[in-house]
Amino acid sequence: MNAENENAKPSGDEGDWSLEKRLRRLEEIVRALESEDLELERALRLFEEGVAHVRGAEAILTEAELKVEELIGNGETRPFEGGSEG
Repeated sequence: MNAENENAKPSGDEGDWSLEKRLRRLEEIVRALESEDLELERALRLFEEGVAHVRGAEAILTEAELKVEELIGNGETRPFEGGSEG
């Protein structure tokens, strides 16, 4: 894992982390946690970061589900306010 991702954490601005970015980071975290030479303190930091990404991903999926239900339910739409990759 490279140094850039080693200390990556979700920022206060949730728009910075798309679902795809969160899933990629979760895969990196899982690989790191599966390594046998991981120190306990680092494992706990990675686990904490992973939980934050899971919660963020759940929020993104919930918003998407509500949008789909709204589109199917009454045919009206509202602007999507999700983050965009840049």
